[in-house]
Amino acid sequence: MPVDLVLPCLNEAAALPWILERLPADVRAIVVDNGSTDGSAEVAAQLGATVVACGVKGYGAACHAGLEAASADVVAVMDADASLDPRQLVRVTAPVESGRLDLVLGRRRPISRGAWPWHLRLANAELSRRIRRRTGVSLHDLGPMRAARRTALLGLGLADRRSGYPLETVVRAADAGWRIAEVDVDYLARSGRSKVTGTPLGAARAVLDMSKVLAR
Repeated sequence: MPVDLVLPCLNEAAALPWILERLPADVRAIVVDNGSTDGSAEVAAQLGATVVACGVKGYGAACHAGLEAASADVVAVMDADASLDPRQLVRVTAPVESGRLDLVLGRRRPISRGAWPWHLRLANAELSRRIRRRTGVSLHDLGPMRAARRTALLGLGLADRRSGYPLETVVRAADAGWRIAEVDVDYLARSGRSKVTGTPLGAARAVLDMSKVLAR
């Protein structure tokens, strides 16, 4: 079955060729350009990806624009910074396609030096603990690779359009009784600086967004 892969993108021209050239044959890339100034949209189009422009700033806004533009039954989301290998997408999509699970997340396993600094691992561990306490779902990483069925995702009515979008996905899916699990995926040193945790302001916004989701 074909799968649509949503790639939220903000200035990832350097990483996109590596990602798009490694796509499995049954995966269609939807690159959602969130205001790039480095020619990311042009690079993606030249490499055969479907390009969607998202004028509303925010990771969640880009993810949701890609979800709405998708047409495949199963949709995956993955960061466009070359920190994850698209050849491993089948690990998160196969359990959804088979009907065994409703939402699958990739649990990051660093395989390159500096891929995941200790302070970010610590923050992720605390977030995962709070997710487990809130939902009862045994997750250890709110990983940036995930897959579910498109219609079901749209039915969750996700409202966050910033950094809280992935967390809201898990919380609402858990509240709806979805079968949720995680699988291991390799985690590489990303290309460039993170738009979320790469600056103090970005990290602070992410914490605020996610705290609001958990408090609802």
